[in-house]
Amino acid sequence: MGLIEFKKVSRIYQVGDHEQKALDNIDLDIEEGKFIVILGPSGAGKSTLLNLLGGLDSPTNGEILVEGKDISKLDNNSLADYRASTVGFVFQSYNLIPTLTVFENVSLVKEIVKDPLSVNEMLNEVGLEDHKDKFPSELSGGEQQRVSIARALAKNPKILLCDEPTGALDSETGAMVLKVLLNMARNYHKTIIIVTHNQNIAKMADTIIRVKSGHIREVIKQDKPLSVDEVDW
Repeated sequence: MGLIEFKKVSRIYQVGDHEQKALDNIDLDIEEGKFIVILGPSGAGKSTLLNLLGGLDSPTNGEILVEGKDISKLDNNSLADYRASTVGFVFQSYNLIPTLTVFENVSLVKEIVKDPLSVNEMLNEVGLEDHKDKFPSELSGGEQQRVSIARALAKNPKILLCDEPTGALDSETGAMVLKVLLNMARNYHKTIIIVTHNQNIAKMADTIIRVKSGHIREVIKQDKPLSVDEVDW
């Protein structure tokens, strides 16, 4: 059994008189401590899959097991605890608070989790220890994204969910962000799950999950994934 299991999971939305199947009866098993890339075109169901795993949405049918617990059956309080303690989120938008410094933005996690990692250590991990007293407006897009990663990591989550984390960045800055994420899987045993349409990112993955029209089309295990520097960006 993996860290994460989807069992016969569907997510159906009612659009007017029609049903739209964002995910259709999928089965999926994700191992702990791996760098996972979910690939697929727009509307394939990638973000729905991520939202379900993050406890931001609930399946219409099926079970989503994380460490053997079905998160789709949790009440609101238990779901809030799950989101606080087990998963971290990195989005294409950075969601930083403009009136707080870099250090203060990352320190916010101390208010919601019991065993956060060191803020200074995480800022050092993303290469921003010298910028901790700056405000978001004083940072580049790539630096802001790295602050959002440091904040997510400081929660000390088992699973880090990333929705197009490099989508708004140039290739050089994106590669820098991906190095941080890959390092967290390789050296901190975090399970990193990235939703993207960028085929290059998939070259670095332990597992590639291809999604199309709400179905898992293919799951590919890579024995020798490339490093960030080996990918032709």
